[in-house]
Amino acid sequence: MSASGVAIDTALTRAAHIEVPLLCGAMYPCSNPELVAAVSEAGGMGIVQPVSLTFVHKYEYRAGLRRIRSLTSKPIGMNAVIEKTSSAYMKRMEAWVDGALEEGVRFFVTSLGNPRWVVDKAHAVGGVVYHDVTEAKWAAKAVQGGVDGLIAVNRRAGGHAGARAAEALLDELRPFGLPVLAAGGVGDGAGFAAMLRLGYAGVQMGTRFIATPECNASEAYKRAIVNAHEDDVVLSERITGVPVAVLRTPYIQRMGLHANAFERWMLRGHRRKHWMRTWFATQAALALRKSAFDEKAEYWQAGKSVAAIGSVMSAGDIVRECAQAARALA
Repeated sequence: MSASGVAIDTALTRAAHIEVPLLCGAMYPCSNPELVAAVSEAGGMGIVQPVSLTFVHKYEYRAGLRRIRSLTSKPIGMNAVIEKTSSAYMKRMEAWVDGALEEGVRFFVTSLGNPRWVVDKAHAVGGVVYHDVTEAKWAAKAVQGGVDGLIAVNRRAGGHAGARAAEALLDELRPFGLPVLAAGGVGDGAGFAAMLRLGYAGVQMGTRFIATPECNASEAYKRAIVNAHEDDVVLSERITGVPVAVLRTPYIQRMGLHANAFERWMLRGHRRKHWMRTWFATQAALALRKSAFDEKAEYWQAGKSVAAIGSVMSAGDIVRECAQAARALA
């Protein structure tokens, strides 16, 4: 029996060999090893974000995975963002996936791009792959790529949010016949249980896990999440070129939420948009890495789950709260 005190049977818990159908979503820059391990140790699953692990938290990749392993023997997952931005990036991502497999990781969350190559590598050793999607069009491509499940990113998510409500998105994805996880807007046990009640096989939570002692984000960031209301979350195009959910702060208001005329022109071109997104992403990566750990910063990603977050709570207690709420459904 896990630290949650209850084992819950869903397609996710069976596929991932975990006790609570709850993922701590991969977060740049907030997925530090201690947070990933704490969620897994409590019976859910922490997901490694390799850029955070290496670029932000300064671990050699395998050493970072082994650091997590020193904190928990429970299953962990890895996020592979597989959009083909450059050949150098793809080579690095392939090495990260291979390294994870060699270190015993068997659960992968893929984002963007064609997941087929990750699926083939994972399936060869008994692993599984779930893919982030925001609508049926992308789910169809993921199914063609052989994935085992879908992560439905709804309009209440942090980071790159979708456009649909959780209920509508689940209805849209059901026909594919794969397990579907909810991502977006869940910040407590009641919200977690509500997603299971709708028919989701599990939940991926991100923002809730930032406001934990195990996350090494700044106390200012955590306070901002705890104090924020749903309407404080806005969408900015100025971070990656596509809307990203962030907390509205004076800094964000000065920066503006929309791309300027030149940036919009760049983003409309088939080739130009990749250059523009790369520029946005490079600037954002540097800013987010600094701001997440700076007490004076005001540049913070978050989803509308902030409405349900009223305090800093340990990662283990979050998992246990969700497990207890799910058990009450039985």
